[in-house]
Amino acid sequence: MVSVLVILADGFEELEAVAVIDILRRADIKVVAAGLKDGPITSVRGVRIIPDAPLHAVRAEDFDMLVLPGGLPGTEALAKDERVKKIVVEMSRGGKYVTAICAAPYVLSEAGILSDKKVTSHPSFQQKLHAASISSDERVVVDGRVITSQGAGTAVEFALELVATLVSKERAEQISLSMVCAP
Repeated sequence: MVSVLVILADGFEELEAVAVIDILRRADIKVVAAGLKDGPITSVRGVRIIPDAPLHAVRAEDFDMLVLPGGLPGTEALAKDERVKKIVVEMSRGGKYVTAICAAPYVLSEAGILSDKKVTSHPSFQQKLHAASISSDERVVVDGRVITSQGAGTAVEFALELVATLVSKERAEQISLSMVCAP
């Protein structure tokens, strides 16, 4: 079974996390939401989520894809956490998918994996993405095994692209139709 690790830090953007988790699970993908700390993680707007596991209890090699939701100060917490950077590098080097939305592509940049990659992010973070070719007009960008998106307003498109990548375009289209998404 395909499996995805979503890492949550206090101050995460709830739409970017919950929409992705929901849509991936609709596709019968195993998703583990891991918190930087034990116990509930609080979003930027005060929504409390109880992760499936604390980050220290998961192993990068058990997953096919990593998803990093944005939001502030959540993105900054992810970028400062050495465990997160290690997972980003391990999964990237291991040929796994490494994905991020909104401000979170900054974490990929800080981990040093964006060299020669085409990416997008929230416009306010594009200047912080070192060694990357920035696409400011594309809502979701796929460059090999790095997938990035712009923000909360693109979260459903981003999640559907992840389903298309991990399962199939047909499955992503089925889920999109069942959710009554715009074509």
